[in-house]
Amino acid sequence: MQQVRRDSRAFTVIVSVLVGVGAIPILLVIALSSAPSIALLATLLAALPVVPLVLCFLWLDRYEPEPKRLLLLGLLWGAFAATFGALVVQGIGGIFAGVTEEASLAVVAPVSEEFTKGLFLFFLLWWRRAELDGILDGIVYAGMVGIGFAFTENILYLASAYDGSDGMGPGGVEGITTVFVLRCIFSPFAHPLFTALLGIGIGIAVSTQRRTLRWLAPILGYAAAVLTHGLWNASTIFGAGGFIGTYILIMVPAFAGLVSIAVWARRSERRMLAAALSDAAQRGLLPATDIGWVVDLSARRQARAHARLTGGPAAEESMVLYQQAVIELGFLHYRFLRGTAPADFSVRGGDYVARINAVRPSISFPGQVVPTR
Repeated sequence: MQQVRRDSRAFTVIVSVLVGVGAIPILLVIALSSAPSIALLATLLAALPVVPLVLCFLWLDRYEPEPKRLLLLGLLWGAFAATFGALVVQGIGGIFAGVTEEASLAVVAPVSEEFTKGLFLFFLLWWRRAELDGILDGIVYAGMVGIGFAFTENILYLASAYDGSDGMGPGGVEGITTVFVLRCIFSPFAHPLFTALLGIGIGIAVSTQRRTLRWLAPILGYAAAVLTHGLWNASTIFGAGGFIGTYILIMVPAFAGLVSIAVWARRSERRMLAAALSDAAQRGLLPATDIGWVVDLSARRQARAHARLTGGPAAEESMVLYQQAVIELGFLHYRFLRGTAPADFSVRGGDYVARINAVRPSISFPGQVVPTR
């Protein structure tokens, strides 16, 4: 069986090296920012919103789960490479360009942070384009990068708040509690939201046939991320009134809009997958009777439970492998039908069909009506 090389060596090497280069100074900054006990407390508090946020993005990613290793790389990129890069740029701006604190907060920080976070998405677009099937994939990867970035940034803010340094208030328990409530409870979605706007642009770029839009969508997505980020940061300059007003008038509607787009994209993936697989079945690439057991999430779980009950863990693993191959084929076939298939479409498609044919004889589906909702 011919295997598709799913990894680009350049992507893996460059991203891993940059994450490692960023991790060393960032970990040193965290360790030296305050007493060890306070740094540990800040890390634990900053980690609290991470799991719920990650689970939300994984829920969106259920129809065609992205490789866990790539999602982890996105988190690490945000936590180390993007954070370190932004700190360097902002430090240079403060030392050599004479940028005021207000200008740095409202302009330099949004521009630099969204650029360093967005580099991961552009690397994906350049080297791992085949992993991006549309808007939802762009949102998921962007969300992971944003979560990682917010985690590290929150550690630094919480530690400074306890120490009362960098103008972070009265210090002590009061200071760290205030920052925790504002950043980890009321606005943990801020960084994922900003970067997701670029993710939408990246998703449009890989799914459109228009050459102009392929270039324009990521640029507009980056501009929207910077603008939203800048407005959010600038609101803190004008005190509590500005912060609350921006939160209610901009951040809440923007977050609601992003959630609506993500849910719409998730539902669209189901319809798209069903249509693409139906066409693939007509071409003889898979049995049409299997489509319902892949497209419907509850039926997908039922099929795996049936395999485990009748054949044990090995049968369940075969069912998972089969369903994953069919899902990958469906998304690839959809891009073929739209005229946006990757350059290695034939190789990938042949690999998926080979995997389907290899596993299909060893699996069976429950003898019940497949849900059609």
